[in-house]
Amino acid sequence: MDMLPIAHRAGSPGDRSALLRWAQQGICALLTTLAPLAPATAQELRLAVSRGPVSLPIYVADSQGYFVREGVPLHLQECSSGRACFQMLAQGQTDLATAAELLVVLGSFTGSDAAIIATLSSSTNAIKLVARSGAGIKAPQDLRGKRIATVPGTSAQYFLDRWLVFHEIDPKLVELVPLAPDQLAAALQRHDVDAIAIWEPIASAAVAMLARDAWVLPAPRVYTQHFSLIAGRQTIVRREGDLVKMLRALTRAERFIAEQPMQAQQILKARLGSDAGLDTLADTDFRLTLEQSLITTMDGQARWAARQGIVPSVGSPGNLLRSIEPALLRKAVPGAVNLVQ
Repeated sequence: MDMLPIAHRAGSPGDRSALLRWAQQGICALLTTLAPLAPATAQELRLAVSRGPVSLPIYVADSQGYFVREGVPLHLQECSSGRACFQMLAQGQTDLATAAELLVVLGSFTGSDAAIIATLSSSTNAIKLVARSGAGIKAPQDLRGKRIATVPGTSAQYFLDRWLVFHEIDPKLVELVPLAPDQLAAALQRHDVDAIAIWEPIASAAVAMLARDAWVLPAPRVYTQHFSLIAGRQTIVRREGDLVKMLRALTRAERFIAEQPMQAQQILKARLGSDAGLDTLADTDFRLTLEQSLITTMDGQARWAARQGIVPSVGSPGNLLRSIEPALLRKAVPGAVNLVQ
């Protein structure tokens, strides 16, 4: 996918239209009705896992052999972000994906049959706003007129928008720079941008690259990310038994994280090859759930996406409850589902 030139002022009508087209093209590529699954090894269940601290329950369940003990033949496929994992799901390259709830919300505008079967983790600190001190940024108000890079149409953009509004900064008063996840830290180091809004472990990598020039702005509780396990309806029907076993394995991982946090940290460090994002674990709720707060967040995101023009103006979200399938989690973990239906 082609990127826009580095600096585009969000307040400029022409540039803002170009930015929205860029985001819409990416969303349309992701959020079509899920393609038929490509052939896979017999009985193998493929899970695309986003690389980061939010995926810790999967890393623990894999390293401790919980999937094997539950008898579920699972093959993990690592991807760089929830967006990339969701794209694999949409293209039939995997059976399940891990991603923030926003992608399912956007899919509801286009008839995607992707459904959340459980929340793996929830956190108000999964996404960070990292700035360069040398750009004169020490406080929220210093961001006015600055160049801020993020990944359009993702939870990082949603977080940034909520963060600015919370601090009474009109999002139109910053230069929003659309970049791919792997471009953000380098752009900040080169001084192409003044700040980035991005998830871990990229945020910590950016801080390490900038060293003393890095400044992580305080993150008020403007957005709770529900990092979720997502499947297509066909997979839910065809592989119900295996999915229930997988959820039971993840519940065992949840207990391991709670009871042996230091060992869980070591597992994460080994998977990521660094200690990036370890500081977020204490603020992350690693419980396999489906809570009413998920629906509340998704409803707000649907309104935001429509206002931003990220989704087609003629579209409307379907019933967001239909984007959640609680039956499997109810079977695997009684009491874990708390939805008002």
